[in-house]
Amino acid sequence: MKLQQLRYVWEVHRHDLNISATALALYTSQPGISKQIRLLEEELGVEIFKRSGKHLSKVTPVGKEILAVAGEILLKVEGIKRLSQDYKSPTQGILSIATTHTLAQYMLPPVIKTFATKYSKVELTVVEGTTKDNAELVEKGNVNFVLLSEDLEHSGNLVIMPCFKYSTHVLVLKDHPLTQLAEVSLEDVASYPLVTHVFGYGYNALDTTTFGKAFKRKLLNPKVSLATGNADVIKSYVRAGLGVGVVADLAYSDIEDSDLVAISVPGLDESYQISIAIRNGSYIPGYMYEFIEFFAPHLTRDVVDEVMSLSNAEAQKNYFTDTDNQGYQPSHKYHR
Repeated sequence: MKLQQLRYVWEVHRHDLNISATALALYTSQPGISKQIRLLEEELGVEIFKRSGKHLSKVTPVGKEILAVAGEILLKVEGIKRLSQDYKSPTQGILSIATTHTLAQYMLPPVIKTFATKYSKVELTVVEGTTKDNAELVEKGNVNFVLLSEDLEHSGNLVIMPCFKYSTHVLVLKDHPLTQLAEVSLEDVASYPLVTHVFGYGYNALDTTTFGKAFKRKLLNPKVSLATGNADVIKSYVRAGLGVGVVADLAYSDIEDSDLVAISVPGLDESYQISIAIRNGSYIPGYMYEFIEFFAPHLTRDVVDEVMSLSNAEAQKNYFTDTDNQGYQPSHKYHR
């Protein structure tokens, strides 16, 4: 069994069983990858992939287990490389982050500015996507960590650490009828079309998350006139009169958004958690520890190491439940 063979099966799986795409990504040939996978399967005496003609069609049950172990091995190998790189050049390297538009736009700029000033030789990449997609990126090792803006069920593959909490704002134009009410209820909000985030994109998907459940508890089914992942687009369409906007308080500025009114709504005033998720077993270089602490000062190197060393997801979750490290109100809100 060769390390190269494990890398091939892992990369083929990561590229949705597309050998052609895998070959392009690894700068090698399709026949070479196919041959090495066959040799590995012959040595193991089991099929890792089912085939339909010349194409791979799905991962076998035993293949899933083999891929899980292969992923752990490759992660450790990558950790050895990063460790040596960190030792030789502690201020150089690569840091990739996946997050939502709201965090990328409104929370990360001052953190990145601070980080880039100290670590100008670290190549930094920020990828925007849905929480689900972002979590898959870090689980597959495509990014170093993900910033989550909604609850994610704890997975044994991820270590999830709470950073801080935020709330939502209901936004309307100054002359909107809701501004004339002494107190705005959920029923009042649900009587107007909503302009909000893509279902499953962030904290307020109407089907499953806390925001949606607030309406469901009242047996309300508000109409969504526009769903998008971009808070700025939401505000633009509120200005255009398309509906009532719902965004994270991080995305609202009294100065920049002075033409809009932020309304407090009982039932939508719960707080939501921003968290960092890192693939279990990952090697963390020194500059990555610093980035995490820049973003969430209570997540010091000692805290991160302690949580990463805990044996399972439940213990990791309880660490923050049982201590004061449950998050803080950020001091680095960004306003353009």
